[in-house]
Amino acid sequence: MRVIIAGAGIGGLTTALSLHAAGITDVVVHESVQEIRPLGVGINILPHAVRELVELGLGDRLARIGVATGDLTFVNRYGQVIWSEPRGEAAGYNWPQYSIHRGRLQFMLLDAVRERLGPDSVITGSPVTGLDHDADLLVGADGIRSSVRAAMFPEEGEPLWSGEVLWRGTTYSKPFMTGRSMLMAGDDVQRVVVYPIAPPEPDGRVLINWAIQRRAAETVPRGDWNRRVEIGKFLHHVADWRFEQLDIPELINGAEAVYEYPMVDRDPLPYWSKERVTLLGDAAHPMYPTGSNGGTQSIIDARVLAYALATGRGVEWYEEQRRPTTAQIVASNRKDGPEVVLRMAHQKAPEGFDDIEDVMPLAELEEIATGYKKTAGFLPSVLNERASWSVPA
Repeated sequence: MRVIIAGAGIGGLTTALSLHAAGITDVVVHESVQEIRPLGVGINILPHAVRELVELGLGDRLARIGVATGDLTFVNRYGQVIWSEPRGEAAGYNWPQYSIHRGRLQFMLLDAVRERLGPDSVITGSPVTGLDHDADLLVGADGIRSSVRAAMFPEEGEPLWSGEVLWRGTTYSKPFMTGRSMLMAGDDVQRVVVYPIAPPEPDGRVLINWAIQRRAAETVPRGDWNRRVEIGKFLHHVADWRFEQLDIPELINGAEAVYEYPMVDRDPLPYWSKERVTLLGDAAHPMYPTGSNGGTQSIIDARVLAYALATGRGVEWYEEQRRPTTAQIVASNRKDGPEVVLRMAHQKAPEGFDDIEDVMPLAELEEIATGYKKTAGFLPSVLNERASWSVPA
């Protein structure tokens, strides 16, 4: 079986590795850019995706370049704790959760593909622009602006913008909280997420990813969706967000560069597969960066697709397994996913609180957290007991 993959991002590269591990070795990845560079900022890989990378033999490599997330805490704009929970192995998973630089993760996967499938398995400067191909299957893993998806659905148009933007950057700084913490702060107007994405430097500093989400005061130019901006454009929005856990303005002021991204996604599709073509990752189900599920779901797509092909179930079965689930996550993320607790706490106690249980019962907060894990497929008990997607030799 010959497979062509459009896109050498996280989803496309994991697909190549998964196919190879499943015994499908005639695989070529085509990437539109001439030179792949380690771009981007932070990304979280949740335990159900980490499991897949571990089963591909990449666990040690992942541990060397990422941070095993230990806990997640939500606070309001005054730094008062709304909800906190352990993450990864501390939460009972058999696998960790990792916070990592997107570019470093992509290069780790790229190196593994070239090692296992050969140096010519990834062809750069080679965009896939349509549905015509000379393979048994074309996998469109070419992102939110997928050319393969556009050829399948030519009337769809541009991605859908929520009207909100993300300002994102990375800063070398001293560790905060446990050193392996994720912190989400905010209300129903804006929010900040912060987490370390690399092991400590020799001087003890760590690379910390941060992002501010807020409704845009101006229209983001069409197509200019990763532009560099000055800190002064948005710093005043969080100028007084100095918490016991972390000084947000100080962190942002230490960034070397800041980029602006729109909050965009697309409506779920009626189908992903057509003749000898299927979609995967952001090409199939782009979603808001809520709940840390974008890259995670791409990795799971890759593993399920390889399993489906290697066991003779085909792309129809792959789509049956993945399309309804990802559509539910897209819908949940549009409603803020687990981060909805920030909005709810602000609406019920805009001036803050002494005890969160005076505002929201802990049982309600736990139900929100558990419900999202169930939707996204990473309840600890379910994940730990699920059969592997690896194909027996």
